[in-house]
Amino acid sequence: MEALFTSTAVVALAEIGDKTQLLAILLATRFNKPAPIIFGILVATLANHALAALLGASAASFLDSAWFRYAIGLSFIAMAAWTLVPDKFDDDEAPKPRFGAFLTTLIAFFLVEMGDKTQVATIALGAQYHSVPLVTAGTTLGMMIANVPAIFLGHELLKRVNLDTVRRVAAGLFLVIGLWVLAQAAGWIG
Repeated sequence: MEALFTSTAVVALAEIGDKTQLLAILLATRFNKPAPIIFGILVATLANHALAALLGASAASFLDSAWFRYAIGLSFIAMAAWTLVPDKFDDDEAPKPRFGAFLTTLIAFFLVEMGDKTQVATIALGAQYHSVPLVTAGTTLGMMIANVPAIFLGHELLKRVNLDTVRRVAAGLFLVIGLWVLAQAAGWIG
């Protein structure tokens, strides 16, 4: 049970203020459908963290390489630009995204979690406890504890705040994260 409880606590705390929380808010405001987003996060996290727990410490050096960090930084800058593109139709008239809320969330969370601190923590926890099911369950629970409230916060923001303002704030946060990751990869900050 130590593996389950430790994994839950480590990831729940590490996830607070993390880029995937920002992604949860962005998806909630973009799709306005909490259930498929929550399910997408759950499935993506289960898949990603099960693989991470299996990989153990041997994959940590690959996922923390400089070129991978540059790619992550650039993807956040690209996401910032995409966030600024406003919808041109009302929700009823707008064409639905190609993959819908669930599949978009599933793909986005799986990819954004690659090389993230919670994935690296999951690799380390898997190596430490040698219990893929308990570590995966714990880290997934930690992700859900941190991200489900963000989904509902994003939904409430949509009701109370101008969507254009939310879009600009989210884009700014993604841009800052992207620049921060690039600066870390370049060795300019620790």
